[in-house]
Amino acid sequence: MTQQQTIALVRRYYEAFNLGDTAAMAECVSEDIAHDVNQGGRRVGKKAFLEFAAHMDKCYAEQLEDMVIMASDDGKRAAAEFVVNGVYKMADEGLPPAKGQHYVLPAGAFMDIADGKITRVTTYYNLQHWLKLVA
Repeated sequence: MTQQQTIALVRRYYEAFNLGDTAAMAECVSEDIAHDVNQGGRRVGKKAFLEFAAHMDKCYAEQLEDMVIMASDDGKRAAAEFVVNGVYKMADEGLPPAKGQHYVLPAGAFMDIADGKITRVTTYYNLQHWLKLVA
């Protein structure tokens, strides 16, 4: 893929995220997607990716704004920086109780791309800052 095709793929992925369209997100990722969750483990495969997305939909309502997407010259790697505008809807295991807290949190993600699909997504944000925002 070219650099511009990679940027377009990542943009489609995050546009689908903002629409809550997990099926469209899944179309952007490979069958063996490696999904590294912030301060968590690696989930491998589209099934695990979709299970995580369903869990997130239950606990959080999020929109990503101020998106900046970058890609390597060869289109094999990409990064996105954005601001998460969210609502903590339902308590997530090991985290504080949810009471509909709103939060605004800077975050980013790194991706590997192959054969027109995202093969790895690694997401980062400051968990301690998020904990303060929902306290």
